[in-house]
Amino acid sequence: MENLKKNLIYIIFFPIVIIYFESVLRISVFKTLFDLGYINMILFSVPIGLLMGLLITNFSEKENKIVLILLLILLSTIYIIQYIYYKIFSTFLSLYSFIGASQAMQFWEEIIRAISKDIGSFIFLCLPLVLIIIFNKKIKPIYIYNKKLKLKIVGIASLVHIIILLVVINSNTGEISHHYLYSESFIIDKSVSSFGLLTTERLDCKNLILMLLEDREKNNKKQYKKDANVYAIGKSTTNTSIVEAVENNKSNKGIENDQNLVNDEKPEPKIEYNVMNIDFDSLIKNEQNVKIRNMNEYFSKVEPTNKNKYTGKFKNKNLILITAEGFSPYAIDENLTPTLYKMYEEGFKFKDFYTPLWGVSTSDGEYVACTGLIPKAGVWSMYESSKNYMPFCMGNQMQIIGYNTFAYHNHYFGYYKRDQSHPNMGYNYKGLGNGLDIKETWPESDLEMIDVTVPEYIEKQSFHTYYMTVSGHLRYTFEGNAMSNKNKDAVKDLDYSDNVKAYLAANIELDKAMESLINQLEDAGIAEDTLIAISPDHYPYGLEIQEISELAGHEVETNFELYKGVFILWFKGIESENIDKPCSSLDILPTLSNLMGIEYDSRLLMGRDIMSDSEPLVLFSNRSWITDKATYNSSTGELKTKNNCILNDGYEEEITKKIKDKFKYSTLILDNDYYGLILN
Repeated sequence: MENLKKNLIYIIFFPIVIIYFESVLRISVFKTLFDLGYINMILFSVPIGLLMGLLITNFSEKENKIVLILLLILLSTIYIIQYIYYKIFSTFLSLYSFIGASQAMQFWEEIIRAISKDIGSFIFLCLPLVLIIIFNKKIKPIYIYNKKLKLKIVGIASLVHIIILLVVINSNTGEISHHYLYSESFIIDKSVSSFGLLTTERLDCKNLILMLLEDREKNNKKQYKKDANVYAIGKSTTNTSIVEAVENNKSNKGIENDQNLVNDEKPEPKIEYNVMNIDFDSLIKNEQNVKIRNMNEYFSKVEPTNKNKYTGKFKNKNLILITAEGFSPYAIDENLTPTLYKMYEEGFKFKDFYTPLWGVSTSDGEYVACTGLIPKAGVWSMYESSKNYMPFCMGNQMQIIGYNTFAYHNHYFGYYKRDQSHPNMGYNYKGLGNGLDIKETWPESDLEMIDVTVPEYIEKQSFHTYYMTVSGHLRYTFEGNAMSNKNKDAVKDLDYSDNVKAYLAANIELDKAMESLINQLEDAGIAEDTLIAISPDHYPYGLEIQEISELAGHEVETNFELYKGVFILWFKGIESENIDKPCSSLDILPTLSNLMGIEYDSRLLMGRDIMSDSEPLVLFSNRSWITDKATYNSSTGELKTKNNCILNDGYEEEITKKIKDKFKYSTLILDNDYYGLILN
């Protein structure tokens, strides 16, 4: 009996250790401890901890000790990796992203910096393993012969797990309920906060397995059906059918004039919409797959955006689209970055533009700008899209109408598997290592990329070129960033901390690149005929919040203001306009499609044409949102009206449902190659 009592210590050892790890991580990341999420975490931790405890009582004493140490090493590694990853990238590492772990190792200096910034949390996370090593000789977990006791422990673990599952599944109140988080949508940061890291890892594992199974099924069905039960958008089935179909496009929402008007009545102005001739009624009627039929029903009811005075305003111009690494409004300065300043001041000024962070990888920001879709949680959406038909990406849209299309990235060409996603978006793609001949540094020079690549397309009009830059990437130090060091003298006298000055210096390289680009366009006589669009992939999370506040000149609010971005739209001679409408990177693709006069279907994108009269909606990964009438902070549950607006009953619920649907159907588009089903 004495031995049994001693061994019970080892059975409860892992529940205690897991709760300890979760508490340290919670304090380090969320700066809080006790709330409903903490209680959920404890109840989820007890069952898995008890089962681990039983595992170390099934063998000999020596073998049990080895298993205990291995399990503790595994747990310590999981929590330490996630702690470091969050400190660097402001999100947790999904299992899917482990395939890019070797790429992340190039940030080893940033890893050391992250640990040194919060050394206390790192020490606490290492402490259990250190203590086990120190007191190794005193660890004696013996074999438990009592099978009834084992069954009781398994029963207790099962009962606790069932109880917490029932509690979570029935917690269905609020915009982001625990039921929604657990069963319907995987929001990794919210999940860790609400259920704990280990439970989040389990949910992530489940989603990854389902994704792999879906990929396997999708690959087995790559031969699309060609009958009318699936394809119903016109007689032609080639890619050019998209162009041909929209030539005769009629909206189902009242484009036709009313034939019964009294003769002396003036007809209502004809309203045209950015839609394609898709027969959703036939698709719904003939679709056997319930999931796809539901998608058809959903998109058939989405309100399209109208064509407007900006439709085709920049038609036939060349287009250069740039996703600028870590770019922000704070990098625009009349003296430091005069070219970017000029482009912003002379072009369209989007005064209320946001660049949300999406929670899996930095390529998510690029995915949003290039596809007009919301990234799927837990995966590299940009890479996953390479397996699908993506007709609305600018490369594919403009290639169809006869443009020469190019894409460049001045870091390794296969980083985030862009060598697969970017050709699929319609580009002739080059990066470092597959045709882009520039000097390899960290980071590489945007200026050098521009100087090397512009001669490849400048005489091939009409052209559309896409750039993903890298000069503005972290780490923001003069020792760890070649571009910061290169432009160090330009910022040496500024009244900022060194990291802030290093960030500004890195963005000077982007400014030099834009200066060179514009000079070459002017020399070729096409600066007036080439539209340049620039937006960030994310805010500069390589800076601490207090450093961003230093740039802003005040303490930055972290739920909305932190993600305030910039969208530059410029060509030589453009008439400047102020656009006060709330908008985000999700709106870039439909806005450019409308401005360039390209036919597309606004119902099938999650963003909206900013220039249309559609209600603005900026949404964030944590399900916070901004409209022209109100803001909703999901972290605090606070709804604030704007300009004393009186909201209709149910307004908050309406917007929240709309956002949930956008996340849901954006994921379903990616998972089911939906564009390929109805358009290809």
